[in-house]
Amino acid sequence: MCKEVYAGVNNSVMSTVGKSTNIAWYECKIGKHERQQLLKQKGCVVWITGLSGSGKSTVACALSRELYSRGYLAYVLDGDNLRHGLNRDLSFSAEDRSENIRRVGEVAKLFADAGVICIASLISPYRSERDACRAMVPDSFIEVFMDMPLELCEARDPKGLYKLARAGKIKGFTGIDDPYEAPLNCELVIQMKNGECSSPSSMAEQITMYLDEKGFLKA
Repeated sequence: MCKEVYAGVNNSVMSTVGKSTNIAWYECKIGKHERQQLLKQKGCVVWITGLSGSGKSTVACALSRELYSRGYLAYVLDGDNLRHGLNRDLSFSAEDRSENIRRVGEVAKLFADAGVICIASLISPYRSERDACRAMVPDSFIEVFMDMPLELCEARDPKGLYKLARAGKIKGFTGIDDPYEAPLNCELVIQMKNGECSSPSSMAEQITMYLDEKGFLKA
């Protein structure tokens, strides 16, 4: 009985990860495959990236609603929302922004392992950081680039941040005095068509179709 309790730990394999020493990995008998069979879907990470005001959060929520209406379990990790809790100790310095992305990537990985379709919505301006998150779930990472012109994003300015950045009241603001590195090999690019933006539901449908085509909407 006592031996069975500790059966999941390989005591011969102890490791150091970051600042943590003498830790082991505990394996449970119910794994990702079993959870996916239960949910009748494949866990993955839909990573929506783009400038502030490009529509990331709007599309993320529209995608969540679309998947829910079809009977699939999804969860949105929104960059601003996460700073109310998980990342509330982080500023907008370069170092903290990098840590912000790393944490979201790790949480998204856990959701995917649980069999959930995780929708991460963050500016995530640097390719290296997005690539690091992709490396956490290399076969289940769908990068969606909201390729909207800076002029459009600035005209929308839903939180008034561009105005503050132009006035010099915010430093290091992506698109103004800090670069945004567009994806080079993302799975999906969402752009304006004939000078017009598609509806959020149409954009969500585009992503849903991709998930279906790639087999994520079945176990």
